[in-house]
Amino acid sequence: MSGAAGTLLHRTDHSLVVAAPAAEVFAVVADTASWPAVFGPCVHVRHLERSSREERFTLWAEVNGRVQQWTSRRTLDPARLCVRFRQERSAPPVTAMSGAWLLRPRPGRRTEVVLRHRFATADDDPASLAALSQALDRNSRAELAALSRVAGSGHPVRDVVVTFEDSVELARPARDAYDFVAEAGLWADRLPHVRRSTLTETAPGVQELAMETVTPDGASHTTRSVRVCGEGWIAFKQRVLPRPLAGHSGLWTFGDGPSGARVTARHTAVIDPAAVASVFGEGTTAAEARDRVRTALGANSRATLALAAGAGVGSPRR
Repeated sequence: MSGAAGTLLHRTDHSLVVAAPAAEVFAVVADTASWPAVFGPCVHVRHLERSSREERFTLWAEVNGRVQQWTSRRTLDPARLCVRFRQERSAPPVTAMSGAWLLRPRPGRRTEVVLRHRFATADDDPASLAALSQALDRNSRAELAALSRVAGSGHPVRDVVVTFEDSVELARPARDAYDFVAEAGLWADRLPHVRRSTLTETAPGVQELAMETVTPDGASHTTRSVRVCGEGWIAFKQRVLPRPLAGHSGLWTFGDGPSGARVTARHTAVIDPAAVASVFGEGTTAAEARDRVRTALGANSRATLALAAGAGVGSPRR
């Protein structure tokens, strides 16, 4: 069978049984906004169109060590427990990519998840095709394992995945605030909770950030993030995380208003329930850990914005 421009269409299926009901698994698959925190390869999702059954978005993801982007369209069918996708604009050497998430209920409140891909390449060069197939295999397995960790953790998804945002208004142009966040390599000199920071631009608009931060109780954490910078926004995804996080991504957005900039910091974090007791103490529930993580991440964002303003900022608007 042929794909785009008469090239051969390649087929792959990856599957895993998840210890959770199909409806809970479907909710995680359907929530693309949380994918950068849930799925390791995914860096950022930017929606272009969105409804309850259809969505179109640009996705940035790591493929063979490089951040690539493509635009996809998805159709969600909760009755059939199926999500179908098709790339509108693929990243070379891919010329066409489509597929589906297929969920099949199994006894014992379990779900078999099949992640199906159909793709074509520009020339079917064996070396290029092998590298692409390896990347697809690696990323598919990683995504299924992450889906199993989140949906099959034994806790409600709402207790282990937290999304929130804080907005502040600054009495200075949005471009100044954008530059402050973009220049994260200078944060060790600018932010009291950052002890060390190193920033490298690996491609236009793509940054690697390594930081050592200090919490109010004196604990030190080393984190590594990949960031994507666009016009009026900066997205980030942490690769090396402090405990008890199993995933963390976010988005800074910057806009000008009548009296200055309005900046919003959005976070999505995934809690590792197995690490909660060792970090927060025995008896701490996943829901309590979620609230403490929300407080800590929000405080860091507001501290960054307060110094970006050069003075105090207004109260966060939630």
